[in-house]
Amino acid sequence: MPNLRTFAGFWLVACVAPVTASAQQATTSPETWDPRAAAAYLDARQTWWLGWPTSARDHETSCVSCHTALPYALARPALRATLKQTETPAPERKLVENVVKRVTLWKEVEPFYPDQTRGLPKTSESRGTEAILNAVVIATRDAQSGKISDEARMAFGNLWALQFKNGDLAGAWAWLNFHLEPWETADAAYFGATLAAVATGTEPEAYANSADIQGHIKALRDYLQHGAAKQSPFNRAMLLWAANRLPGTISATERQEIVDTLFAKQRADGGWSLASLGQWKRSDGTAVDTTSDGYATGVVTFALQQAGAASDDRRLRRGLGWLVQHQDRATGMWMTSSLNKQRDLSSDIGKFMSDAATAYAVLALTQARAPTAAP
Repeated sequence: MPNLRTFAGFWLVACVAPVTASAQQATTSPETWDPRAAAAYLDARQTWWLGWPTSARDHETSCVSCHTALPYALARPALRATLKQTETPAPERKLVENVVKRVTLWKEVEPFYPDQTRGLPKTSESRGTEAILNAVVIATRDAQSGKISDEARMAFGNLWALQFKNGDLAGAWAWLNFHLEPWETADAAYFGATLAAVATGTEPEAYANSADIQGHIKALRDYLQHGAAKQSPFNRAMLLWAANRLPGTISATERQEIVDTLFAKQRADGGWSLASLGQWKRSDGTAVDTTSDGYATGVVTFALQQAGAASDDRRLRRGLGWLVQHQDRATGMWMTSSLNKQRDLSSDIGKFMSDAATAYAVLALTQARAPTAAP
């Protein structure tokens, strides 16, 4: 991971406002962002997700969603570090407990979406998807302690057992396809494979170098590399993150080509729009929002940093500046609209994309160590 500690130098606003009025001014300044508000938003959303009947699964567990639960698991530890919190918040703790339970009871728990109720091949898709998501969540937790856990060994055992050995998906996994962009489509298996690479490279004690998994690692690298050219810019942004965690996945030339492509899609205001990162069509016929949004800007700026973009790169600074300026000060969130249909963005389901946007904005800003609002 590149060291971007010097990044904060491009902002000249210091977060040292002493008391009341000055602190309040810092909190609302467009040149700072508020990690405490972001944490409150993400905690509240994960709490809601854990209690939402639709997300409930057997053995008193819940589904790990790509829009709310997974981004939360990735971003919340970064916020704890930024806020110097020593205690793991209850929703984060519960999420990890659920994942650990499903890993240890892998042969007993039902898949997220069984064939018997959702039709073929949802059991296979569910198992492949969950195996990857479980590995990401546990590896992220283990990275904080620096030790491989027993649960991680079980999670990765489940993961490698389901990796395809032949066919177009050799090196990848079955992945849920509900025809929902950008995470549950036929093309999303590549997105899932990038997450598998992130999980493997995140697990501490150089797990990715373990002798017994090198055949799996080679197959995963081959899949990611051979399929890279035909992927959407969104998936290729995820590839930058995967390649950072699993070196040797792409060449320096290929990495630079992706970086150049993403920078070319930056909008005049400094942000990125999801509309430019794929060929999306809403099922209700409404137009996809083409303005800069929190999810696209968060994912791309985070990925560019993972790829080693210089901390003083003017384009990167503008992208991160867009994130700083567009956090909703009342809620702590970054807003993004659905790629699938027009939704009420204030509703719980309408906030799914904003959940992901907020988490990736947090990942990008904490990576860059952008100045935060005074508590």
